[in-house]
Amino acid sequence: MTTASSAQHPVAPNVLIGLIGAALQSSMSPTLHMREGAAQNLVYLYKLIDLDSLGLDASALPALMDSAKRMGFNGLNITFPCKQTVLPLLDELSDEARSIGAVNTVVIKDGKTIGYNTDCLGFAEGFKRGLEGAKRERVVQMGAGGAGSAVAYGLLQQGVQQLSIFDIEEERGMALVNNLNASFGDGRAVFGRDLEGWLKRADGLVNTTPIGMAKLPGMPVPLEFLRADLWVAEVVYFPIETELLKRARALGCRTLGGGAMNVFQAVKCFELFTGITPDAARMEKHFLDTVGQL
Repeated sequence: MTTASSAQHPVAPNVLIGLIGAALQSSMSPTLHMREGAAQNLVYLYKLIDLDSLGLDASALPALMDSAKRMGFNGLNITFPCKQTVLPLLDELSDEARSIGAVNTVVIKDGKTIGYNTDCLGFAEGFKRGLEGAKRERVVQMGAGGAGSAVAYGLLQQGVQQLSIFDIEEERGMALVNNLNASFGDGRAVFGRDLEGWLKRADGLVNTTPIGMAKLPGMPVPLEFLRADLWVAEVVYFPIETELLKRARALGCRTLGGGAMNVFQAVKCFELFTGITPDAARMEKHFLDTVGQL
């Protein structure tokens, strides 16, 4: 596997994109991409490849990738639970995707698959806009999967001094911690074991697990661990108001919904897929017109 160049990948005016993942029926990606495609005078088709609807799991990813190449797809978005599974299937990786260890965007060009990660940029942009001035000495992050890896990089890039990562798979969590410390310096990330203790000292909490999605309702942390001076961020955006956000807002916490990350990662995806710089404000408006809030 080689490292991808940072060049854009312009394609023909007819664009065919797919999204591979589980529980996709509420995804906003088709609307975001196709509306912007129409505004850019492209014939832009965005298809959902929902593992749940097809009765498949992540083991089907190699066959789905091959089919997409044979059918002339220009690119794919990759989401839960495939953002890390896809890595060995790709011909090239961007430097950022390689460092993060997760891919959410695959450009298919001349028979080659090139993996990128736009989640990191998407979360960082949403964080800057939605939680401006938020204290960031200590932050707790739930989850170390594909989205979690990208968000963790984004948080440290945004100046979080120490990030405590909690994950039910200790090996996966430790791998992310080691990767982060190699990139940002020893001690910037730790694997958390005492959630209540860490949250008592934390400035913020970020959920990057799928808990809170329509198919996995609930809270990633006990309600009693939340407090009013804790800011809370979410990557789940369907539903747009997860149980975590609802409870946090009721306590008076500053919150950031998953919609912002979704919009701004899509902006970069669109550029990678088409070679055209989209109108970010217009894509944000598309989302707000449909959902009502970020």
